Amino acid sequence: MNPPSLQPNDQIRIISPAGTIDPEYIDGAIKVLAGWGYSVTEGKYCRSEYGRFAGTDEQRLSDLQDALDDTSVKAILCSRGGYGIARIIDKIDFTGFVMSPKWLIGFSDITILHNAITNLGISSIHGVMAKYFAELPAESEQLFRLKDILVGNHPTFSFPAEPNNRIGKGHGKLIGGNLSVMMGLRGSRYDLNYSNAILFIEDIGEKPYQIDRMIQNLRFSGVLSQLSGLVVGQFSDCDEDPLMMQSVQELILEAVEEYDYPVCFNFPAGHVDYNLPVILGAEITLNVSNSVAELIF
Repeated sequence: MNPPSLQPNDQIRIISPAGTIDPEYIDGAIKVLAGWGYSVTEGKYCRSEYGRFAGTDEQRLSDLQDALDDTSVKAILCSRGGYGIARIIDKIDFTGFVMSPKWLIGFSDITILHNAITNLGISSIHGVMAKYFAELPAESEQLFRLKDILVGNHPTFSFPAEPNNRIGKGHGKLIGGNLSVMMGLRGSRYDLNYSNAILFIEDIGEKPYQIDRMIQNLRFSGVLSQLSGLVVGQFSDCDEDPLMMQSVQELILEAVEEYDYPVCFNFPAGHVDYNLPVILGAEITLNVSNSVAELIF
């Protein structure tokens, strides 16, 4: 299910559940969201620093739990990813959130929260965070599409086909996020149900052999055999390795070669400026043809 659409003057809470954040980015996000007509608040420890973390585990957990429980909060914007949610995910009580769902927005380390929320049957938004709000032009598609989702409009994305795409049509729940973060959840209660799902993956700074290792895990554990589609987002700062004898796209395509579902490469989402929002936990149709790839929510 989707959380309720936002109405004018609804409250959006900004929190920092993982890494530290430049306060100027928080200020920029507040300015944009207020310009959209929302009331913007921030967690008590949103601007805190504790080593690489935005506050101690207890402080970050407190802000996250309060945002999840507060029924006056209609959406939660995570200020950034980084690292830190794995340290607190098992201490979060989602009871109040399930009773009063709200949109949660973010990506990267926020994938852990997306997984947990998807498993509760509630949708969330894999989308831009505070830095993007502060630096992107106000009319950018990344922000426009996110704003549109918040008010209840489901997107359709259509873009030219990639040479390595595999043609086909699939339908299922969109799940996933950052590949490395997802792999850290394998075998836990925060792992996903991959049956008949469309899997979205992206990553940053991983070597091709590391990406291959993760993809092979998904292959030999049976995950890839269960899917109804695969959407490969941006693998940024992942320089190709000629010693692997294949590109990253070819490594992924080889791992799914025995299955017949559609595969879409180079979807514009991930650790890049052109990071379009997608609704995780939502039913979608993935349509890949010789000329175009479509994600229809």
